[in-house]
Amino acid sequence: MIVQTIRSLLFYVFFIGVTTILAIPMGLYSLVAPKFSGYPIVWLWYQSNLFFLRIFVGIKSKIEGEENLPDGPFIIASKHQSDWDIFALLPATGRRPSFIAKKQLLDIPFFGWAARNFHTISVNRKKGREALPQMIEQSKEAIKHDCRIVIYPEGTRKAPLAEPNYKWGIVKLYTELNIPVVPVALTSGLYWPRNSHVLWPGTARARYLKPIQPGLDADEFHAELQRVIETETEKMIFEDLENGISLPISEAFQNRIDQRRSA
Repeated sequence: MIVQTIRSLLFYVFFIGVTTILAIPMGLYSLVAPKFSGYPIVWLWYQSNLFFLRIFVGIKSKIEGEENLPDGPFIIASKHQSDWDIFALLPATGRRPSFIAKKQLLDIPFFGWAARNFHTISVNRKKGREALPQMIEQSKEAIKHDCRIVIYPEGTRKAPLAEPNYKWGIVKLYTELNIPVVPVALTSGLYWPRNSHVLWPGTARARYLKPIQPGLDADEFHAELQRVIETETEKMIFEDLENGISLPISEAFQNRIDQRRSA
């Protein structure tokens, strides 16, 4: 634990350092630059942090299912367990990412300016359902520019095998935008746990699943999205558990494992 804590601290120093160093020139550049022109800097940030994860804490990254990505704009709806998840989703965005993010992030100097260069969609969570119309309008503008919209349907990070809670914002996007939705399953919480400063070695995996095409009604889509993401995520987590993980398994996590196995 002590060794892994030190390794994790080293990662965070470099992670925060490179993010800050790149955010300042990228933010200033974004004030005058055309949309998406700063993507090479984003890719440098992405590749740098994958390297830091590998050498400092021993986390490798594996992305599967690229053949399921359709052409043109679509919505990426991902399970959310860890800060690693953004690294898993960037390759699917085709150099035109449009992340749905809370408004407070876009208010941060430099970082927020850079985020707006990529049609980041601002959501004021304090407004609840009242924020949906603004999110829809921004999303429609994003797809006019061939963006691929990224959303975490549960709205927050969840521990592995935790009870799911899929919000209805993704359903509104699906019905209003009339474009495919690509579900994403992943295992990142086994290696970069939420609310923990200690990262654990292993191979974090993400899998792009077959797109859900437009045309389902709201309830049917909501149920299908949760079913495919949760089924595949659970399958992947149990595969990793069978292969062995470094993460110490807490009593709460063991209870969730036992409950799923007995279901």
